[in-house]
Amino acid sequence: MDVLRVFNNNVVLARDGDREVILTGRGIGFQAKPGQHVDDAKIVRRFIPVDGKDPDHMAQQVAGIPPEIIRLVTDAMNRTGLKEQADKQPTLVMALADHICGAIQRAQRKQNIEYPLEAEVRSLYADEYAKGVAMVDAMNTYLGGALPRSEAVALALHLVNAGFSGGDLSATYTITGIIQQMIAVIEGAYGITLAQDSVNVARFITHLRYLFVRIHQHEQLDDEPQPIIESIKTSYPKACQCARQLAVVVKMRLGSDLTEAEIAYLALHVARVTNGVNRQDD
Repeated sequence: MDVLRVFNNNVVLARDGDREVILTGRGIGFQAKPGQHVDDAKIVRRFIPVDGKDPDHMAQQVAGIPPEIIRLVTDAMNRTGLKEQADKQPTLVMALADHICGAIQRAQRKQNIEYPLEAEVRSLYADEYAKGVAMVDAMNTYLGGALPRSEAVALALHLVNAGFSGGDLSATYTITGIIQQMIAVIEGAYGITLAQDSVNVARFITHLRYLFVRIHQHEQLDDEPQPIIESIKTSYPKACQCARQLAVVVKMRLGSDLTEAEIAYLALHVARVTNGVNRQDD
C-alpha cells in the first residue's frame, strides 16, 4: 500500500489496490510522504469507506479521535458480538468512538448526562440497549468504571442509527418518535394499553424498523398479488382501518406514501399486536 495523504502521526489515507483506505496506528504517519510505501507493521486498523463516503472527510474525522479510543471501542464491539459491524461499518465505529471521547471527558469533569429517551430505548430497542450495556461494561474494565451505565442509551441509539443511515442521530430520534406515535394511534383506536416489552410489540417494532429502512432506500413492498391484499382487508377490517391511520402518520412525518402492500402487512401486525389485549374499559 502507498500513502496518498498524511493527516497526522497516527492516520494516513492509502491506496490498497484499486481502493482508498484509511489506516491508523501509532506513528504510521510520522515523517511519511505521499507515494511512500506504508509500514505494514504499524497498521492497527483499516477503515474502508463504503456507500460513497468521502475518504478524505472520513480520514479527517478519524484523525480527530485518539487511536487508543478507537482501539477501545473496537475491542468492546468485538467482545460483545459486534465484530461484523465493526468491520463493515467504519462510520459506526467512528460515531461510537467520538461519543466515548466526550463521555470520558464528562466523567473526568464529573458531569452526568440524563438521557430523556432511556425508557423508550429500553422498550423499543431492547437488543441494542443490551449490547450498549455490554459495551459499557467491556470498556469499563479498561477505564476503571469511569463510564456510567446511562451511556448505554447513547450507544444503543448509535447502533440503531447504523441501520437507518450513516449520518448523525437525527433520523433515529425521528424514527423513535414515530414508533411511539404509531403505538399511541393503535392504543387509541382499540382502547387498549400495549405492553411494550411483549413479544408481539417487539415483532411489530421490528417490522416498523424494516419498513423505515425500505422507505429510506425507496424499496417499499409493491408486488404482492391483489387477492392476498383483498383477503387481508376482508379478514381484518378494523386493523386495516388502523393501518391506514398509521400510513397517514408516515406521510406526515416522513413525506412518503405507503403502498397498498405495505399497508396490508401493517394491518397484519396491528391485528397480531392487539389480539387478546384487554380494552381499558373492560
